[in-house]
Amino acid sequence: MSGATVADFMGYWESEGQAYVRRGDYEWMAALVPGKRLLEIGCGVGFATQALVKRGLAVLSIDSLRECLEATRRRLAGAEIELMQAEVTALTAEQRAVIEAFAPDTVVCWLMGAPAEVTGAVQADGGQAVVAYREKIHRAVAELAASLTSVNHLHLVDRTVIPWQAKDIGRDTLVGYHNGKTLAGLPFAGERRQALYRKLEDNGPEMARIRMHPSLKGAVPTLASLLAERKK
Repeated sequence: MSGATVADFMGYWESEGQAYVRRGDYEWMAALVPGKRLLEIGCGVGFATQALVKRGLAVLSIDSLRECLEATRRRLAGAEIELMQAEVTALTAEQRAVIEAFAPDTVVCWLMGAPAEVTGAVQADGGQAVVAYREKIHRAVAELAASLTSVNHLHLVDRTVIPWQAKDIGRDTLVGYHNGKTLAGLPFAGERRQALYRKLEDNGPEMARIRMHPSLKGAVPTLASLLAERKK
C-alpha cells in the first residue's frame, strides 16, 4: 500500500515520484496525450501535472485532498495552472461549471491511488479494497469525460505486473478490461494500437515475493497505458 494516512501517502509519492521523474516515466506518459486542454483527475504531489505543463498544455487539475493541491501548487509555483479541490464521484454544480467552462479536450487519470484511510485498504485484504477504489474512480472519470462534449480522449495509466514476454497478449487484456468495465455503455473505446506498456524498475522485496508464484515467473512491474477515443 502507498500509505495508511494522508501524510504517509504524500511521503510515499514524493519519493516514488522522484524516481518516476529520473526515469522519464511522467515525460513518457505526457507525450502520449493528445489535445491542448487537459483535465487531470488526481494531481498527487504534482509531478505528473508538472510534466503536462512542461509540454505547454493548459491544465485544470482536481484532487479530493487539500494537501495534494498544496504540494502541487508549490511544485508549480509561477506556472499557469488551475487547481480545484473536488471529489470526482461527487462534483457539485459549481465544480462542474468550472470544468465545463475550462472545456477540456482530453481527460487524464494516471496512477490513481489514495491513502488507506480513504480506500479502506488493510494488509489482510490482498489489495481488494485498492482495486475496488480504482475501479470506482475510473468509472466516475469515464462518465465525467463522456458527459463533457468538448472531450475527445481519455487517458488512463496504472501500475501493474505482467510477464514481459506476454506483453502483446497483455495489450488485448488491457483493452478488453477497460472497454468491458470502465467504458461499458459510454461513447469511448480503446483500441489495441493505443494500449502500451513501459517497464518500471524492479528492485524491491515485494517483486521477489510476487515472482515466487508460478504464474508470474518472469513478471515485471510496468506502467499500463490506454488512450480511449470518443466514438465517431
